[in-house]
Amino acid sequence: METIFQHRSIRKYKTTSIPKEILDKILLAGTRASTTGNMQVYSIIVTKDDAIKKQLWEAHLKQDMVLDAPIVLTFCADFNRFNLWCLQRKAVPCYDNFLSFFTAAIDALLAAQNVALEAEYHGLGICYLGTTTYLAQQIIEILDLPKGVVPVTTITMGYPDEDVPLTDRLPLEGVVHYEKYHPYTKENLNRIYAEKESLPSTKELLEINHKETLAQIFTDNRYPRKDNITFSQSLLKVLREQGFMNNE
Repeated sequence: METIFQHRSIRKYKTTSIPKEILDKILLAGTRASTTGNMQVYSIIVTKDDAIKKQLWEAHLKQDMVLDAPIVLTFCADFNRFNLWCLQRKAVPCYDNFLSFFTAAIDALLAAQNVALEAEYHGLGICYLGTTTYLAQQIIEILDLPKGVVPVTTITMGYPDEDVPLTDRLPLEGVVHYEKYHPYTKENLNRIYAEKESLPSTKELLEINHKETLAQIFTDNRYPRKDNITFSQSLLKVLREQGFMNNE
């Protein structure tokens, strides 16, 4: 079966190092991702050093896979390189706005997905970290990212030291719309979320957290309003300081 259908989030890794030729092939796959205007406005920071990983572990809310993985990859929206090239070639860059950040972030995320797929093809495990933008300023300082560069996602990578089941996913009906966006009704929402809500792991979560519904786990525990606002304000501050909010 195709590797993409066997994707699992791997959080425990063997100490086995990743051969350079395999790592290079994985990174090369990242560069073959689709990109806006063939600009490739992203950078990939490869971190192996234990001391730097310890700092990144702090910035990623102390998730231990950051320490355990042989390699941590930080994908950055990066207009710094492109801007410098423009200036060196007698062109005036105009990429200090939010649209440019969004463009570069898309480029970085597409590259990250290619890297993940190629890594899994070579028998490696990966885990995507959604915490990258939470404490982006801290990551900027740790990795010495210049103006025009913002971290947008992180992947830990190594040979798996655990065998975990596939994570549940919504059925196609839940995410695919044909021709136009179609409204969700009470009936089809019940059907779309039925399997997820009936999982033994869901029932366990509800008991542990004393909640009535799985939705409450997301809104009250995992991603509450207070955290969303705090991290949003922090990211907007980062975008201003890194030069992406000249929208006048």
